[in-house]
Amino acid sequence: MEQKEFKPFIPAEQHVAELTVKSVLLGSLAGVIFGAATVYLALKAGLTVSASIPIAVLAITLGKRFFKTTILENNIIQTTGSAGESIAAGVVFTLPGFLFLSTGLGGQSSGEAFFNYMTILILAILGGILGTLMMIPLRRSLIVKEHHTLPYPEGTACASVLQAGERGGNFARTAFWGLGFSLVYALCQKVFHIIAEVPAWATRQTNRFLPAAQVSGEITPEYMGVGYIIGPRIAGVLVAGGVLASLVLIPLLATLIDPLRAARQLVKIGLLADLNTAGGAGNWDPVTKTFADYPKAIYQAFVKQIGAGAVAAGGFITLLKTLPTIVSSFKESIGSIKQQSEKAAVKRTERDLSMKVVAFGSIGLIVLMALLPQVPGDTFLGKLLLGVLVVIFGAFFVTVASRIVGLIGSSNSPVSGMTIATIMGTCLVFIGMGWTGKIYEPMALVVGGMVCIAAATAGATSQDLKTGYLIGATPKYQQIALFVGVIVSALVIGITVRILDTPTTEMVKQGITHAIGTETYAAPQATLMATLIKGMLSFNLDWQYVLVGVFIAITVELCGIKSLSFAVGAYLPLSTTLPIFAGGAIRALADWRQKRKAASVEEEELGSGNLFATGLVAGGAIAGVIVAILSVIPAVNDNLQLVSAESWLSSVLGHEGYALLGVLFFAGMGLVLYRVSRKKNDTAV
Repeated sequence: MEQKEFKPFIPAEQHVAELTVKSVLLGSLAGVIFGAATVYLALKAGLTVSASIPIAVLAITLGKRFFKTTILENNIIQTTGSAGESIAAGVVFTLPGFLFLSTGLGGQSSGEAFFNYMTILILAILGGILGTLMMIPLRRSLIVKEHHTLPYPEGTACASVLQAGERGGNFARTAFWGLGFSLVYALCQKVFHIIAEVPAWATRQTNRFLPAAQVSGEITPEYMGVGYIIGPRIAGVLVAGGVLASLVLIPLLATLIDPLRAARQLVKIGLLADLNTAGGAGNWDPVTKTFADYPKAIYQAFVKQIGAGAVAAGGFITLLKTLPTIVSSFKESIGSIKQQSEKAAVKRTERDLSMKVVAFGSIGLIVLMALLPQVPGDTFLGKLLLGVLVVIFGAFFVTVASRIVGLIGSSNSPVSGMTIATIMGTCLVFIGMGWTGKIYEPMALVVGGMVCIAAATAGATSQDLKTGYLIGATPKYQQIALFVGVIVSALVIGITVRILDTPTTEMVKQGITHAIGTETYAAPQATLMATLIKGMLSFNLDWQYVLVGVFIAITVELCGIKSLSFAVGAYLPLSTTLPIFAGGAIRALADWRQKRKAASVEEEELGSGNLFATGLVAGGAIAGVIVAILSVIPAVNDNLQLVSAESWLSSVLGHEGYALLGVLFFAGMGLVLYRVSRKKNDTAV
């Protein structure tokens, strides 16, 4: 009876413009922008931040002021747009793994043929539709019946933004200021190179105290913004993993392992052609039998596999901790389906799409996967099995993801852990059927990828439906808007992935054919998924390194620390986690100052600091995508080299002075973020 007692902002009896052409178009545009930005951020850092709140802020600013949209139309804008971010996260966390599967004929990955626009597009659309479909029967049990139990933090915050916009507010000014500041900073860094991109300090391999240690930071605005948004606790755990890898494991292994052993390991994992060929990770010299960059060689050969084991264990531990939630979610969802069949909803705010849509949509998805040539598999029955596994695992983990994000928010959802469990389960099914070897690796990745996309979409969809429930939206219209958002966003996400994967002129000269997988776009989760699939289906996983990572994660978990965040930090280079930690430290300082003044600490997403940080993330990521697009055009890339000030500044200031100048600019941006965070957000018209 709780849903009858609850009174939404717009009563069920009141009919307001909602699913209109302008709301869907504006939402689709937002989905395209934030989907492309999420692709960039996830490929570089392996992290994403929720786009729902910034899209809601843009909706009340651009929609209400310039297009005269209603609050329910603004909700459709936010709902449609949020699909882009969730689809992008699922795609980037898994599908680039096609490039890292076992090598076949010609030295190419067995999955490289499937890393094309059409395959990415189809899998993204089908995975997103699956996540949305499975949320239709769950809405009444999770959003309505458990309204007072599951807060859905991002969804509640979005509802607050939309209601404030209806009453009158000026939330977006700070976010736009952050966006503009970030674009100018990124222009100076990525185009004119006034600001160094990755200042670094390193010790020699012969250093007797700390050999082959390196401290570096990719001092970009998006990393600082991410650190501020996730807060000091998670940012601190992330950088702790990076410290363990860069200042403990790499110096230790550099002391114990000679370069020749490291080179053999790089050859084994495919990062060096052979011992007589120069180049590869760390720039191997076959004449002197040394590396130009030994820390990088050690990281790629050993530490990355240790980190992969830690991430796998951290994700699995997170999943195990949610088992009670999994069981209760399934019970609630089954009960909800029975209730729907007994009594149809009549109120506007209770109208969902029919269960027939869910049933026929799921069957259609299985059939499409069996028929489409873009899906890996040689036989109709084999591809049909893929479709069945996708629907079974998808229904299971959509339920899990939907409840988890209701408690801890979308940004903290253990989607990677769910994907790891899916891949391991799929590989075990394959092994039981005798499907081992490299030809089945792409098929296993398809199942994991689509379930990852579905789980990520379901998490975002849950937040959107919570927003709609609070403000009085029509669920049916939101579900239709989500389908539109999934399709439109997928069209651009595939293009963005392919553009960012295009190697620059310098990469081509080095024989690099894919930018994804390099230091520029490390794609950490996708690399991990490929490593697991290769190891399980070939029975050739480097268990000695993987198990070290597993027990590191267990040790950290026993210390009461979230092992998944620590493991991701150990897997990523310190250059990624250190600037994120800087953003978290600024958040901690701002909160401490507010506590001293007896002011309310900024815990919600509506404060000035969070809005400015959101602008930093969006602006930096958008600038990165634009520069990446321009860099793959040879004529434009040559002109970009002409306007670079790096050589001149390095000659005037020296290499160290140029790096220090970049650090000072980054510190200046941190000071601006801190000053903004201390101001109260103006909600007056």
